[in-house]
Amino acid sequence: MKAYLALWAELFVLSWRRQRRLTAATLASIALSVVAVAVSALALRATVDAIVRGDTTGAVAAAVAAGLTYALNLVLHDTSGLLRITTTDRVGRLDLHPRVHRDIARLEGLEHLERTDFLDRVSLVRAGTGQLVASMWNALLAVASVAKLVLVMLLLGTVSPWLLLLLLVAAVPVWCDHRGQAVVKRVEVETAEAQRLEQHLADLAAQAASGKEIRVCGAGPDLARRQLEAWRAAMGPRYRAQLTAAVWKFTGWLLFVAGFVGGLGLVAYRTAQGHGTVGDLVLAVTVAASLRQSVQTTVVSTTATAGAGRLIEPYLWLREYVTEEDAAAREGLAAPAALDVGIELRDVSYTYPGTDRLAIDSLSVHLPAGSVVAVVGEYGSGKTTLVKLLGKFYRPDSGRITVDGTDLADLDTRAWRDRSSAAFQDFGRFHTRFSEVVGLGDLPRLQDRARITEAVRDADAETLLATLPRGLDTQLGRELDGIDLSEGQWQRTALARASMRHDPLLFILDEPTASLDAPSEQAIFERYMDRARRLARATGAVTVIVSHRFSTVTGADQILVLDKGRLAECGTHEELMRLQGRYADLYGIQETAYAERRAR
Repeated sequence: MKAYLALWAELFVLSWRRQRRLTAATLASIALSVVAVAVSALALRATVDAIVRGDTTGAVAAAVAAGLTYALNLVLHDTSGLLRITTTDRVGRLDLHPRVHRDIARLEGLEHLERTDFLDRVSLVRAGTGQLVASMWNALLAVASVAKLVLVMLLLGTVSPWLLLLLLVAAVPVWCDHRGQAVVKRVEVETAEAQRLEQHLADLAAQAASGKEIRVCGAGPDLARRQLEAWRAAMGPRYRAQLTAAVWKFTGWLLFVAGFVGGLGLVAYRTAQGHGTVGDLVLAVTVAASLRQSVQTTVVSTTATAGAGRLIEPYLWLREYVTEEDAAAREGLAAPAALDVGIELRDVSYTYPGTDRLAIDSLSVHLPAGSVVAVVGEYGSGKTTLVKLLGKFYRPDSGRITVDGTDLADLDTRAWRDRSSAAFQDFGRFHTRFSEVVGLGDLPRLQDRARITEAVRDADAETLLATLPRGLDTQLGRELDGIDLSEGQWQRTALARASMRHDPLLFILDEPTASLDAPSEQAIFERYMDRARRLARATGAVTVIVSHRFSTVTGADQILVLDKGRLAECGTHEELMRLQGRYADLYGIQETAYAERRAR
């Protein structure tokens, strides 16, 4: 609860800073609504008693006061809700929502994107930033509702002490509602993964990129069936949980109504026996009627406050996770200006979250400064995992990776990334201007058109640039009224992006030409081999090339052959061919297959 209070205080300060007038007006409306009902009830009692006494002046004055306070209460009821909604929407959408996205984008690693517990929490938080702000107002409204309830009970106590027992009756709906919301909260967390799956399937069916294959394969009905199953898996338990909560709520209100009727019967009996005035009866009826509304408001606000835990807990977890990861990433040493020794892996192992299979298993190897290192192996052998470890996207479960003798874990992550460049097989397709798509590879030079043009030339993408209707200023992405690129063109764009930095210490090419034809692939590799040699002379950079075509990496200084996460063989092309081991077998198989294709 202490963490909740701290968060609500923080959200109130944020609301006050961003929307001061709206926040002040909302707070004033809540405060006035606490006393409006009590004043109205007292004025009504005074009106009736004055009429009974024959006091015309007093009756008129009290009636006017009762009418004004009643009207004020009605205005506050509607206005307060509108003010809360407006303030919540503005602060949630304009401040908190962007802050959550900034926090997620600030994370330097990738492990969190492959953890289901992280994704479950993020999916809840991203969709509920407005509800987080609303939880702060609900908490204030709950306090105000309790204060109003206490005031109402004090008024009832002036009529008969027995009416104070209605407070116990009024607590029943609150307890029952909390029980029901606890069920809803638990089920929403349990079904978050099914809801993500349903959304993913819906996106697949609606996106142009997957639409062609879906229609060619006739997979539309099957996708619709799976989406419906995922929807039922997510919504079925949620509907049943809501029904359970409704049963709890109905039971609570049924008990409250029984106590309410009994209390009014007691007041009527006492008045008939002469133990009170008609004004007392009017006050009791008015206040008891407002008691129902006060209890309902208290139940709604406290339930909403308690229910906000399903968002507050993930949000607090996310903030703590981001803070810890950010501190670990930035509290490190600067990257060296150049490499003298190189990069060394010592007994490195890594397992993906949620699995028990080693993706990298006790790997030890030295990547000398200035060398071109090729990584080959069958699918699932750990090639991409290795380059992500080198890029500090993952942390080894055991073992060490050192850069010129310094543990990579001790280097500032942002500083290491600033001295790295990479083109990955699952490259990004950024829908913005072509110049920015390439310039993202080195943000300080995002507007440096000369450097961008040079990077395009390094990636052998000049022909692509020449076909764009507005050159570097061409908008990409059909969703933004731009043009779409082929898979190979997107890959060339990714290669150009990876070529933006002039002085990296680590240059990674992870299946950089998987979407290109063989001649283009060979030309790209020859060009990047030349670039690797230039980088080696300038900074001692290590270039790591992952490729499924062995013929393109024969010129590497060192070839690592991975098998099920382990280093099976290591050496130059000539050394490995003389060894007549796994590399030689796979190389021979590929050469034979390509020769047969050329013959056909």
